[in-house]
Amino acid sequence: MIKPTGSGGVKPKGSGAITPTSTGVDISVRAVPRASRSALAGVRDGALVIKLAAPPVDGAANLALVAFLSDVLLIARRNITIVAGERGRLKRVRVTGLDHARAVALIGTEA
Repeated sequence: MIKPTGSGGVKPKGSGAITPTSTGVDISVRAVPRASRSALAGVRDGALVIKLAAPPVDGAANLALVAFLSDVLLIARRNITIVAGERGRLKRVRVTGLDHARAVALIGTEA
């Protein structure tokens, strides 16, 4: 599905949230800590929105994010690394051993 962007251009829906790499995929994530439960909440501004039940204290939200993605993507936690944004809401997560098509299928959104 195509939707207009704010700059007047045309961009595929969810474009850029999941990008293929030579070893797997990188996922742009907007983390929302202190939610009532952990869940996927769609795509916003090129990032996958993930609500996390954990608070953003002492890395608890980052651990919850890795555990949540591990469950959703059916891959071991050791294959998931936060490569950027460890202390912010916008994060870049690298998942090794998972191809782009499978990641999109497991997440269940056009990301």
